[in-house]
Amino acid sequence: MKHLMSPLDLSVEELDRLLDLANDIEAHPSRYSHSCEGKKLATLFYEPSTRTRLSFEAAMLNLGGSVLGFSSADSSSASKGESVSDTIRIISCYADICAMRHPKEGAPLVASMKSSIPVINAGDGGHQHPTQTLTDLLTIRSLKGRLGDFTIGLCGDLKFGRTVHSLIQALVRYPNVRFVLISPEELRLPDNVRDGVLKKSGQEFREEVRLEDAIPELDLLYMTRVQRERFFNEEDYIRMKDFYILDTEKMKLAREDMLVLHPLPRVNEISTEVDDDPRAVYFKQAQYGVYVRMALILTLLGIEV
Repeated sequence: MKHLMSPLDLSVEELDRLLDLANDIEAHPSRYSHSCEGKKLATLFYEPSTRTRLSFEAAMLNLGGSVLGFSSADSSSASKGESVSDTIRIISCYADICAMRHPKEGAPLVASMKSSIPVINAGDGGHQHPTQTLTDLLTIRSLKGRLGDFTIGLCGDLKFGRTVHSLIQALVRYPNVRFVLISPEELRLPDNVRDGVLKKSGQEFREEVRLEDAIPELDLLYMTRVQRERFFNEEDYIRMKDFYILDTEKMKLAREDMLVLHPLPRVNEISTEVDDDPRAVYFKQAQYGVYVRMALILTLLGIEV
């Protein structure tokens, strides 16, 4: 039995097979529409979510399976003090596979150690978000035609942004990826990712504060929101939340083929006027998330179509 806690749980070869499967699902959805009949996915979301939870549910329903679970800790026995370990033991009696989001780093890993069904980390605090990374990789490969040989700008909350941490870990395994880390001083990439992942990999990277200074050279711009839920006080959040706003003026500085990605939800960091720019692919990115989660469910359940 295999779990997914981090993008590094999959080798590059396994990642490529998973992305190939996701592309085949996109091209031939009817071929997979009954492949999970009789199977159940449990979505255990201790933290609010729209895209991740609903895309997991859509993925399982598209495969002909069914879904059960909860969408907040308040609506689960966690509100009575039940541990993650006990919850997953119970859920293992009811479902065939589980997706868990939790505000505490490492909670899905703890669950996986006690589970008798595959557990997918659907986001744990500011640590990892591997299925968003799979979505990002599928989006980049599908729209750029390759993984590697590009310059990517990561902009916004790089300190607490689990999507950024996971994406960096995945991309350093591909050739000639150059990283531009765009953030205010207070939200810089943590040392364990900068030193332990980027420096260790030998991939080229540099840090910038101004988006305008970086955008002309980018093949990909990955925007992130400043996350209110990760701040210890409201003052700091209010001071930082509008530090970056991507608008049509800044887009004029970008290359004609630069793509703008965002894990969503957005707040103010991308102006709605950018939505009509063909380089803005964040809504298409959300659709790719369904295909890649379908592929992941099939892979972890060992179902071949």
